[in-house]
Amino acid sequence: MYVTQDIANRIKARLKIKGINTKDMLSSLDMGVNAISEFAKGKQMSCISLAKIADYLDCSVDYLLGRTDNPGVNR
Repeated sequence: MYVTQDIANRIKARLKIKGINTKDMLSSLDMGVNAISEFAKGKQMSCISLAKIADYLDCSVDYLLGRTDNPGVNR
């Protein structure tokens, strides 16, 4: 099954690689400033929000979910 903490960690790692501030990304996507930390604690995130994050970070949803280690797979 998918672990929200692991997905949040992948998002944070991708942000770091891209040199993007979490708050800047969330603001650009019209998401709450605590969306990632709440998600890491188990709160559900919509598939649309996850897709928006993947698009913003130029990677696939599969990568964020941990289904692949290649950010470009299924992009």
